[in-house]
Amino acid sequence: MTDKPVDQDENMQDNPEQPAEGEGQSEQGSEVEQLKAQLAEKEEELLRMAAEMQNVRRRAERDVESARKFALERFVEGLLPVVDSLELGIEASEKEGATLEKIKEGDEMTLRMLIQTLEKFGVQPVHPIGERFNPDHHQAITTQPHDGEPDHVVDVMQKGYLLKDRVVRPALVVVSKPKQD
Repeated sequence: MTDKPVDQDENMQDNPEQPAEGEGQSEQGSEVEQLKAQLAEKEEELLRMAAEMQNVRRRAERDVESARKFALERFVEGLLPVVDSLELGIEASEKEGATLEKIKEGDEMTLRMLIQTLEKFGVQPVHPIGERFNPDHHQAITTQPHDGEPDHVVDVMQKGYLLKDRVVRPALVVVSKPKQD
């Protein structure tokens, strides 16, 4: 026979899945070790993710700083041919045989080049003759009696400019007022 008490054998037969006392503790210990290993793995993964997020943040900050620093680079590159044209015009005006007509023609070409460059970058002139006075885009210098409707622009002293629908400089205008009899 066996050295085990009969009650213990009966318990084992009734619940065969229940491990013996020594076996249960070692299985629990190995399960705890597995959980500890999984926890350590997840903590390491979390640290790697935090480091990656910090690297992404630093890269984004560098990109924003670079964008701010060089935002005007393309605009400046667009203006350099205008500067070259002006310098050539000045040189040409100093040469013998330079006529006022040729100088004017060169100036007009340079002005067209400048306007095209500004338009390329979203700069639009505000030249509002005949439009209703708009204080967001116009600055009234004076009013003038006029036969037309009141509060309309009758003359522009200086063009205004918009940069992609944002006022860079308001147009300096003369605004109509009703004629007094």
